[in-house]
Amino acid sequence: MSESQKPELKAVPDPEVLDRPRRRTFTAKYKLKILSELDACSEPGEVGAVLRREGLYSSHISNWREKRAAGELQGLAPRKRGPRSRNPLVAENARLERETARLQEDLRKARLIIEVQKKVAEFMNIPLGTPDKSSE
Repeated sequence: MSESQKPELKAVPDPEVLDRPRRRTFTAKYKLKILSELDACSEPGEVGAVLRREGLYSSHISNWREKRAAGELQGLAPRKRGPRSRNPLVAENARLERETARLQEDLRKARLIIEVQKKVAEFMNIPLGTPDKSSE
């Protein structure tokens, strides 16, 4: 076998699996570049070729086009994932509403007890009135 006929050795991919896969993020500039490139496609199969080359899905493109059509240039920028920061007044309002509901239930129970006491006193002929100062 001569030197020119030796088979080429291909690089072996690294079999190591990453601990946690990274989510891809795309800049607004990249998104606009890809959208303009896709808008310029006129031949059948060109769009698919661009998507395969860039490793994108058609859902990416449809989302980006919606954002662009709505004029949300900010929508094309990558957003931080996770829960949005909460307004502290919302939590305080919820706490106060729970406390108000609890106090109203306590008041309802107290009124019920007072009504029962009045009926028992009426049944037993015990006069209810203001306490005398002489009994103090």
